[in-house]
Amino acid sequence: MPFPIPTLEQTRQQIGSDIEAHLPGTEARTRRSTLGVLAFAEAGAVQGLHAHIEHRWRNMLPDELADAEGVERWARRYKLWYRDPVGATGQVQLSGAIGATLLAGTSLQYNQELVYTVRESVTLTSATSLATVDARTLGAAGNLPAGARLTLLSPVTGIQAAATVTAGGLTAGIDQETLDGLRARVHRRMAEPPQGGSLTDYETWALESHPAITRAWATEHEQGSGSIVVRIVCDNLDDPIPGAEVLAACAAYIAERRPAGRRSVYVLPPVAEPLQYQIRAVPNTVQVQAAIEAELRDLHRREAAPGGSLLLSHIREAVSVANGERDNSVLSPSADVHLFTGQMSTFGGIAWA
Repeated sequence: MPFPIPTLEQTRQQIGSDIEAHLPGTEARTRRSTLGVLAFAEAGAVQGLHAHIEHRWRNMLPDELADAEGVERWARRYKLWYRDPVGATGQVQLSGAIGATLLAGTSLQYNQELVYTVRESVTLTSATSLATVDARTLGAAGNLPAGARLTLLSPVTGIQAAATVTAGGLTAGIDQETLDGLRARVHRRMAEPPQGGSLTDYETWALESHPAITRAWATEHEQGSGSIVVRIVCDNLDDPIPGAEVLAACAAYIAERRPAGRRSVYVLPPVAEPLQYQIRAVPNTVQVQAAIEAELRDLHRREAAPGGSLLLSHIREAVSVANGERDNSVLSPSADVHLFTGQMSTFGGIAWA
């Protein structure tokens, strides 16, 4: 049963009434009397105690009521902390004279805030060549689309000043983990404690291995008796299907922790099955279209899973709750979406009817 905390005025009136009951003939509920001032001062002190007790109560557990202090206290107990931001990386196309060399550590600039560093020295063997660059600025701000132009901060003999981001873009930049992200990992640690190599242990190790990984699934015997298959996704990136770098980091992290008796452990990406939607929206404005797309992307983040299903009723619900939508018709898909082992539905865009 909840305990209602009285307001400051209710507390002051209660204390004043108690004083008057014990000192007949006095007046302790008027502001300008001596006893009234004492009642008011004591009420403020009592109210502060109520607030302190409520603060402590809210931080007893790291749930949605707890603030940063409470969540961080539990996180330290489990040796968890905020994940560090990660810088974007990718390739740019260079142009210049054959034989010219761009040294590792050379800086290229997109704007005053975004500077990128060449990872390894590159010698042009043709008029164009590719170089891998890493963002100095950590976080999602360093992600750039294909076609973006970078400029050398200092001239390099034989290399043109401008470089172009290749088709893959500069990606994988991730901001520092939020309080909600840390809270979710603390919840998982409490709900799924280590069990000596259970399937949930493999999922936990996968989630710990790289800050880009947001969800993981572990299954047994898919690749033979005694085998474990771990599939991971990166919902916070433009492409949720992880790249080779993330897969390698996850596999190495799991290899250091898995029980020695397991014969084979495979870390695999889901096979993307883009789901193309066809929707009639009322009103069919740019704002409503954007809201519907955001809801459908969120649905994929919440419910799409390898070998799983997306229910048509949930798709219709996601479209219907979009901000500004008054009416809609989901023309495609026209039935529940069921996939085979390893396949996962990804957002494939919307055709507006």
